[in-house]
Amino acid sequence: MVSAEETKVNSSSVKDGGVNEGVDHEEGDASSSIAEQKRKPSQGPHSLENSWTFWFDNPSAKSKQATWGSSIRPIHTFSTVEDFWGLYNNIHHPSKLGVGADFHCFKFKIEPKWEDPVCANGGKWTISSPRGKADTMWLYTLLAMIGEQFNHGDDICGAVVNVRGKQEKIALWTKNASNEATQLSIGRQWKEFLDYNDNIGFIFHEDAKKHDRYAKNRYTV
Repeated sequence: MVSAEETKVNSSSVKDGGVNEGVDHEEGDASSSIAEQKRKPSQGPHSLENSWTFWFDNPSAKSKQATWGSSIRPIHTFSTVEDFWGLYNNIHHPSKLGVGADFHCFKFKIEPKWEDPVCANGGKWTISSPRGKADTMWLYTLLAMIGEQFNHGDDICGAVVNVRGKQEKIALWTKNASNEATQLSIGRQWKEFLDYNDNIGFIFHEDAKKHDRYAKNRYTV
């Protein structure tokens, strides 16, 4: 287990979170198993099924001339419940990040880029919220992912929260966009975990590369 001091992020835009100890979870919630470990006295590290890496795209490092994704940097890789909470409690949550920031959590050795071989044939589900309102949904998304709560968790690459002027968007990236049944299952479960009632759409990365913001949803739940 790493200490809180060891897990402070060095980036000036992300470090010194000064955040609360998380949120309460009811028994049976998708994230309850990991949340419970946070509240109970530790009897040793609790290993996760996969290792995960936090990545940060600092808005101050971006430029219109730079290649997309060139400013994304890995922050820290964690593989236990204790490591996750040590990191989460010492970094800013989405509501505290600067406009233009992108904060990612992806499986170890998968880069949060369309060009990554694992992501290349994938796509993403996206949920939007008003500025400053995504913190709880971001946490629940992370807990569902790293706690392997999805029936098709092997198809999940990771998640990203994009902080913009009037809204925050959370996207769940998957590997095999053309597998409709798998993607629909993931989308429905994600909404269930977040208790989210509005429709959400799934965009293929290939469409996003061709049409940018004008790419249309292939699936909706």
